Amino acid sequence: MIIHQFDQTNSILNSFIAEIRDVNIQKDAMRFRRNIERIGEVLAYEMSKTLDYEPKEVTTPLGIKKSFQCSDKLVLCSVLRAGLPLHHGILSYFDGAENAFISAYRNHPNNDDEFEVIVNYFAAPPLDDKILVLTDPMLATGKTLENVLNALKGHGSPKQIHIISVIGSKTGVAKVAETFPDNTQLWIAAVDEGLTSKGYIVPGLGDAGDLSYGAKL
Repeated sequence: MIIHQFDQTNSILNSFIAEIRDVNIQKDAMRFRRNIERIGEVLAYEMSKTLDYEPKEVTTPLGIKKSFQCSDKLVLCSVLRAGLPLHHGILSYFDGAENAFISAYRNHPNNDDEFEVIVNYFAAPPLDDKILVLTDPMLATGKTLENVLNALKGHGSPKQIHIISVIGSKTGVAKVAETFPDNTQLWIAAVDEGLTSKGYIVPGLGDAGDLSYGAKL
């Protein structure tokens, strides 16, 4: 897997990352969502440099100019509900992309730290010969994306898979590198050192879904 990690390079992206981590700033849910969207926009732009393009002539009021348009067909697939702001940010750059959504949640059957990831909703177009972009803001253990990959297998064979995440753990990054095809590319804003016993990223930022849309039962 090819990993593109951006917190090691100075850019405005680091300001967005700092704000979503800040316990005071993240109390503003609208600002939190917008920062996730902006991170998605930055990572989408960086990813766009790896896609295929074809020449196209554009007619202006004063003449004709040669341009280049993306020739790849994209499908954006987001994990509900935390992935929605990230999805919106990416979609604002790839506005012609098709969309897929999948639900995945942690189930603790014994009410302890052990959990399994349950997938119980999935809607997607055919994936054959398309660029599949999986979006999940928190790449913690990697179990969610592993289950998402398994759920997608009946919907065709994508040309290539890209994963876009905001914050990951080293454990999660290693897990998806082991699970996904070798030519998969991971675009991630920041990678943190650890995980709690319950599988949450440390220092991370908390629960991205709750911070975006409010606490759940």
